[in-house]
Parts: sequence; C-alpha cells; structure tokens
Amino acid sequence: MMCRALVSSLALCLFIATSARADGCDALTAQMIRGTGASLAGRTGHLVVFRAADAERMSLDCGPPRRMVFRSREREPQRFYFVLIGLAAKTLAHAASERVEILAMNLHQAALLSGEPQFGRVGAAVLRCEPGDHLDGSADGALCRLAVDRRSHPRRKARLSALSVAG
Repeated sequence: MMCRALVSSLALCLFIATSARADGCDALTAQMIRGTGASLAGRTGHLVVFRAADAERMSLDCGPPRRMVFRSREREPQRFYFVLIGLAAKTLAHAASERVEILAMNLHQAALLSGEPQFGRVGAAVLRCEPGDHLDGSADGALCRLAVDRRSHPRRKARLSALSVAG
C-alpha cells in the first residue's frame, strides 16, 4: 500500500513538472510571437518552429539552455534577417536588440570572409554565425544561432530605490 502511494506521488510530480515545462514553452512561444512578429508553424515537444518573412527557418528550443536557430536562403540576407535576430535576443535574453543586430551582421560577414564560425555576445545573448558554404563549394544561405547564457547575469541583490532615504 505504501509503495503504491509512493509510485502515485512520483507519477503526479512527474506530470506536474512536465506540464509546467510545457506551459513555460507555451508562454515563451507567445512572447516570441509578440516580440518578433513571427507566426507559429508547428511544435514538437520542446522544439517550436516559426514562420518569418525574413528567415527561411526560425526555430526555438525551449529546453535548457534556451536557444534559437535562424536560417536564410540568401548567402547575404537583407538587413531584416538581422533585425529579426535582434528582436529574438531581446525577447529571449533581454539583450539590447540593436546591439545584437549589429553583432549578428558583423559575425555573419566575418564568417563569410574567414569561412569559419564566428562567436560573440551581448549581455546574456550568445551568438554563433556560420558561413553557409559547404565543402563541395555550394552555398547554403546564412545560419546564425542564438543562445541564452544565464550565468552572465547573477541574481541582483535587493537595493533601496533611488528615492528612498535611509533613516
């Protein structure tokens, strides 16, 4: 009897944890739609795919660490592709969207010139942009990845507001 109650309790805890994770991903998906203007294309588990006019593929992995992939058919995408990355970084990592946009453009250009992936960060937003070229010489568009590094922002200590006067 005791064992059966324990198993039931564990199953309930697992169900609650799974539901909370799903609800968190649903909330993040809604935030991403509001923050970027993209529309939902589909979801499987913790992977969410969006439609965006400025990216062939925009996908979000809600699992830790949260990360996104942006792919464009164009080897040198229009500026709106980078704007989309900046908006997503603002939504996902609370980073300055304009700074992320500029960083993404610079990383993309450096990747095209060097032929190697390029890395950078703005606050908790970590970017990796890769050249779309393959070893066979064919071009495969542009690819940038955005991840959140929560370790870069430790919890803030409680402070008195600037208007508070110590007594």
